[in-house]
Amino acid sequence: MAENQVSEDFPKLADPFRRELLAHCYRMLGSVHDAEDLVQETYLRAWRAYDRFEGRSSMRTWLHRIATNTCLDALESRGRRPLPTGLGAPSTDPVDDLVEQREVPWLEPVPDAMVGAEGADPAAIVTSRESIRLAFVAALQHLPPRQRAVLLLCEVLKWKAAEAADLLGTTTASVNSALQRARAQLGKVAPSESGTSEPVSAEQRELLDRYVTAFEKKDMKAIVGLFTEEAVWEMPPFIGWYQGPESIRTLIDLNCPAGPDELRLIPTGLNGQPAFAMYMRGEDGRFLPFSTMVLSLEGDRVSHVAAFFDLSLFETFGLPDHLPAGTAPAHAGAVEHA
Repeated sequence: MAENQVSEDFPKLADPFRRELLAHCYRMLGSVHDAEDLVQETYLRAWRAYDRFEGRSSMRTWLHRIATNTCLDALESRGRRPLPTGLGAPSTDPVDDLVEQREVPWLEPVPDAMVGAEGADPAAIVTSRESIRLAFVAALQHLPPRQRAVLLLCEVLKWKAAEAADLLGTTTASVNSALQRARAQLGKVAPSESGTSEPVSAEQRELLDRYVTAFEKKDMKAIVGLFTEEAVWEMPPFIGWYQGPESIRTLIDLNCPAGPDELRLIPTGLNGQPAFAMYMRGEDGRFLPFSTMVLSLEGDRVSHVAAFFDLSLFETFGLPDHLPAGTAPAHAGAVEHA
C-alpha cells in the first residue's frame, strides 16, 4: 500500500478506538500517564504495520492486539501500582505522623471522559464503568502481567480463549488455566465492596451534597455521619490507610490544613464513580488544587475514599488550575452528579 494512502486511511479507521484503547492500557498499567504514552506507542506501531494489515480481523481487534503487546513490553520493566491498602500493612492509627513515599509508583485514577465511561447507551456506560472501577483496577495490579492480559481480554473485551492464546503465543488450555488463576487471585485481593456503577440514586445524590457541605464547612460531626462503620480512607502518596468513621474524623481533624470555608469541592467523574476535585484557599484568596477524591457508595453512606494528592492530575484531567477568590461554597442540592 502506498505511503500516502496509509497516511490518509489509517487515522480515519483507527481514531474511533482511541478512548477504549486508553481504557485497556489504563487497566493494564494502572496509570493514566503511562496509558496515554502507550496508546501513542500503539498507534505508532500500528501505523508502521498498517500496510501489512490484511483485514483478517477487525481494526478494533488488531489495535487491541498491538496495545496488549505494547503494555506487556512496558510491564517488563515496571512494577505494580498499589494503593496504600494494597501494601499489606494493617490500618493506621490516625494520631500517628503521616508517612509520605512519593517514590512509590502509586495507582492513579482516570477520568470517565478519557475512557468513554459516559455517553447515551446506559448498558454500555455501566459495563465500561464497572471495568474501570478503582477497586477492580487496584486488584488487577496483584496479577502477573500475562494473567492480567488474559483476564482483560477474556472478561472485559469478551475475546474467546483461542483468540487470546493466538495473541499471547500460547495454547487455549494455558489461557483457560491462567484465567482460572487470575479469577482466584482477584477473589482473594478484591475488597468486598457492594457499591456498583449504576447511576446514583436520589438518596445518594443527597449524600454527596452532604459530603460537599460537611467538608467545605469542616463539620466534623457531619463528616462522621457520612461513612459506613467499615469505611476506608486512603490517600497516596501517604502509605497509611484508615478504617471507620471516628478514625477518618481524627485523621482529617489533625491533618487537614484547611479551616472552615477554606475548601471548595467541584464534582467530576473518575473511574466510573462519584468524584470531586478539592481546592484550598491560598494566601491571595484564590482556591488552589489540593486533591482529587474518588468515592465508593454503599446505600446512603460512603464506604471508601481514595484521595490523590498528585497535583499533576488536575492538568491531566482538564480541571481548573484554580478557582477564583470569592467562589461560593456549594449549597444543598447545588451539586450536579454524573
